[in-house]
Amino acid sequence: MFKHYDFKRFDFVLVLLVAILGIIGIVAIGSATRVYSPDGTSEIVNKQMIGYILGFCILLFFAFFDYHWLGKLAIPIYIFTILLLALVLVAGSSANNAVRWIDIGPFRLQPSEFAKIFLVLVLAKYFDKLESKINQWYIILGSILITVVPTLLIIRQPDLSTGMIMFLILAFIIYVSGISYLYVVGASAVLIPSALIGLWYIQKPEQTLLKEYQVNRIISLVNPDSVDPSLLMQTNNSIQAIGSGRIFGKGLYLGKVNQYDYLPEPQTDFIFSIIGEEFGFFGCSIVILLLFILILKCLWIAKDTTDLFGKLIITGIVAIITYQSFVNIGVTIGIVPNTGIPLPFISAGLSSLMSNMIGMGIILNIGMQRKSTQK
Repeated sequence: MFKHYDFKRFDFVLVLLVAILGIIGIVAIGSATRVYSPDGTSEIVNKQMIGYILGFCILLFFAFFDYHWLGKLAIPIYIFTILLLALVLVAGSSANNAVRWIDIGPFRLQPSEFAKIFLVLVLAKYFDKLESKINQWYIILGSILITVVPTLLIIRQPDLSTGMIMFLILAFIIYVSGISYLYVVGASAVLIPSALIGLWYIQKPEQTLLKEYQVNRIISLVNPDSVDPSLLMQTNNSIQAIGSGRIFGKGLYLGKVNQYDYLPEPQTDFIFSIIGEEFGFFGCSIVILLLFILILKCLWIAKDTTDLFGKLIITGIVAIITYQSFVNIGVTIGIVPNTGIPLPFISAGLSSLMSNMIGMGIILNIGMQRKSTQK
């Protein structure tokens, strides 16, 4: 079973990075929820700690589960993903005018978080199997159709930001799979002008492309003077919190963001603001550095992997972690519209955590088989 494994290549540094990020996350979540539980042991913290224990068990399971079998199960995985996302629309739980969750006992599952990692596996197998035909237009079209179905189900929840991640995964995997640069140039020539036209269009009162709250979030970033000042409150409070932390922060539990409830859901969307206020520029830099090293470690494993399937899996997972890290931090400092994207391994949320742990486990497995030619 393990004849293709080189156990000396098990990446303990990658596991250590995940563990450190997890500890930072639990401490920050404890501070963010302290207003609801002065002793720092809120239900959210307890669930996150249980999630990390379970998450590391899942990580180790996938670290020693041959990832080639995931490729053989690509079709069942895809069908399961579609059914799970459809179930959300039929029998899901709602919160904040969105239906994105399924309640299982005391836990709340968000299928779209798992859909991202499942799509990575399906697309990686698709392009691995059709490697010799990658530059045929119908192969590209097929990958787009594979991506569109789960994406539309996610957007219906509604969850536009996760829907965008799905296409980002597709773009990264297509690029690394060896597509001709003619496709890249052609796609850029179409997408860039389309994005600019779309930005112009959504500012018109009669636009029907996005919901009002989505438009307001975008306009508040590109043209803040044209929107109600109340729409800028979250971002402004976040920026003030991070700035007030200065170099070394105010100290644990001494931030005002969590004490006076200046930000909604600080344990998820604005967890970086908590870190910035209480641990300052130093704490923010540590978090960014850890995430950066983790991404580099994953890319190094991908570079050293001879199997295209494994390389594409790592590419998709890195795309998810990189995008979510940039967007979450970008929201807190006012350079990205508020999207509700969690900070990997740090923000509260078991579904996001479990999905990331599955991804890290698979990467560890690929790393131990990186010189294998097994299919």
